Amino acid sequence: MKSSKNQKIALIAMMVALTTLGTLIIQIPAIVANGYINIGDTFLMFTGLLLGPLAGFAAGSLGSALADLLAGYAIYAPITFVVKGLEGLICALIFQKFKYKNKYTIIATLSGGLLMALGYFIGECFLYGPAGAAASVLGNLLQGISNAVFAVMLYQVLHKRLKKAFSL
Repeated sequence: MKSSKNQKIALIAMMVALTTLGTLIIQIPAIVANGYINIGDTFLMFTGLLLGPLAGFAAGSLGSALADLLAGYAIYAPITFVVKGLEGLICALIFQKFKYKNKYTIIATLSGGLLMALGYFIGECFLYGPAGAAASVLGNLLQGISNAVFAVMLYQVLHKRLKKAFSL
């Protein structure tokens, strides 16, 4: 049993790292100043689907906030920590609610993506005011929706293999 627990911790750590790298490596400039679209959300959503709420929160909060710090967006790190952590958490909780049935992966991931866009809007209201925050909503929605689709595709391809390999 201890080996399985250690394997899960190691897998979560790898997913935190993949979330960070997915955020840093593939950056598509967005319509907002200093903003970009990345695939980090794909990994944090996938983590939530595969490993559950706490793992989804860890990948989202730690992986994404670390990416903000490394990319020079430190002002966003606290907002990102909360918003992306909640994105991974809610994705996993909704998937649990539907008893891990594959046909509900898109509902779970889209919910997480929409929560992310709303969370950034609220956070950015404190930084830039409502008008400034509204400017990033479209880019964040595009990020959330596209990553939701990518996470579902990744889950469909890998979840059975990973669950078997790591006895999850």
